[in-house]
Amino acid sequence: MQYGDYIGNVTRLAVELANTGTLDQDGELVAAFFEEHEVTPPPDGTYGGLPNLVATALAQLVDGTAPDAVHQLLRDYPPEMHLSDHDGLGAWHIHFSRNGTPAERWLGQLVAAKLALVAAGDPAVTLGRCAAAGCGNHFVDQSRNRTRRFCSNACASRTTVAAYRARAGAAQD
Repeated sequence: MQYGDYIGNVTRLAVELANTGTLDQDGELVAAFFEEHEVTPPPDGTYGGLPNLVATALAQLVDGTAPDAVHQLLRDYPPEMHLSDHDGLGAWHIHFSRNGTPAERWLGQLVAAKLALVAAGDPAVTLGRCAAAGCGNHFVDQSRNRTRRFCSNACASRTTVAAYRARAGAAQD
């Protein structure tokens, strides 16, 4: 896996955790990450205060304000940096938490490290906040030109339809 894909995937986990308060344990990305790193997801799907802290960190990164929540993540979940070749392919890569670590701690360490890299200006990941009225979800913009405005096609479509109806209503007046 390429570095940009890896950091992007971890950041997508952070976004899902922040937007929903949990992770879709049946989701392909979540299941693969947890299985590959020998982490057992929490049976009740809760991650303590981590989702709120991650949501605050994402908001600060998107808004360009001081990344105080990223600093808090690093204090609460200090990454344990080490090299791993767990896939057996001889391709060493950096890990920020040990395989088999309890789920909340493992995820916290991983997210803390990755969001710190994003805060430091890592060019592999661009974060955004949905422009749809009433949404406010965060997303990872992996589009070619980094101009994505919506968290999903549903939000983009809803916004387009609302704009069309507003124009059509104004034209009738």
